[in-house]
Amino acid sequence: MALDNVTTVVGQLTTDPELRHTKKGIPVASFAIAHNDRIFDRDSEEWVDGDPTFVRCSYWREPGENFAESHEKGDRVILIGKFKQNDFTDKDGNERSTLELSVEEAGPSNKFATTTATRRKGNGNKPKGKAKASASAKADSGDDTSGDDDFDF
Repeated sequence: MALDNVTTVVGQLTTDPELRHTKKGIPVASFAIAHNDRIFDRDSEEWVDGDPTFVRCSYWREPGENFAESHEKGDRVILIGKFKQNDFTDKDGNERSTLELSVEEAGPSNKFATTTATRRKGNGNKPKGKAKASASAKADSGDDTSGDDDFDF
């Protein structure tokens, strides 16, 4: 069994994702999220916010483009990825390191909001518009006998 540093992070976007392209034209969405724990203080009988944790993130290629088009500042998101250390020398000649989450999967959190997924062309998906799955507390009956799948199996 191989060990991997895959982690899941949940938080609010601190700014709108910034979509840029490398010199070779590869798209990357850059953004940061913030998370802080809330605890109930039994003495004061109030909820108290803890110190925030900020995480810089990068999301590459088409999924990053989709993310940048779909999310904005304040959105609560769920990210799965690997932490990468970036070493560099600053303008004063000091050696520095930063830690950044290289996102592999991302999506909206449905804890405080509802969402609707829209499929995009490509990757074997037929252009159908809205996806069949929806974020709802109500379970699907599972009796889909239409035979009209979104995937070519």
